[in-house]
Amino acid sequence: MIDLHFWPTPNGYKISIFLEERGLAYRLFPVNIGKGEQFKPDFLKIAPNNRMPAIVDHAPADGSAPVSIFESGAILLYLAEKTGHYMASDLRGRVRTIEWLFWQMGGLGPMAGQNHHFSQYAPEKIPYAIERYVKETNRLYGVLDRQLAKHEHVAGDYSIADMACYPWVVPHERQGQNLDDFPHVKRWFEAMKARPAVIRAYEKGEAIRREATMTDEEKKVLFGQTAQSTQPR
Repeated sequence: MIDLHFWPTPNGYKISIFLEERGLAYRLFPVNIGKGEQFKPDFLKIAPNNRMPAIVDHAPADGSAPVSIFESGAILLYLAEKTGHYMASDLRGRVRTIEWLFWQMGGLGPMAGQNHHFSQYAPEKIPYAIERYVKETNRLYGVLDRQLAKHEHVAGDYSIADMACYPWVVPHERQGQNLDDFPHVKRWFEAMKARPAVIRAYEKGEAIRREATMTDEEKKVLFGQTAQSTQPR
């Protein structure tokens, strides 16, 4: 059994997609990031960066005590190695998968995240910041489009690289991006969207989202964090 500490964000969906694809037994534990639940001491024991997702695997491959993992990229790598799925077994295929996973972690996710913040959430609309991140998101979509022009999936075969990238493309309209400008991304996106495991993951996430709202005070909790404010509560 795997415990998934989750909130319906792109990083959260990466992990639920994997678990649904493999049909692994898991329990969802919502972590309402607007209410500051990511700062609770029990959560910090498994996620010292105050961020979800995080997992606890109660049946690790070595048969020992439960193991906890934080950071979505690390979780995807762990699950791929644990199950022997969604990671190429040959050297070059494995390298390509890891490259594109890290590309998402270091590029698409952070840049699109800043895009979301300055265009959607920031109380002051700063044109320079919005333009900066919309353009960088556009550049990254172009990189992905060129890759998908050569491959059906991001790293060749369907892999954790696809699971990592897809949730960050879901809000493309909010990012100021038009998928018609990226035909290979659009083809891949529609195929991903139709996968039964992806549908199940998003249905479960949306059920949680419908029960949550974010007040102005909760936005301050989410977007105004410092070392002092993130002390365990």
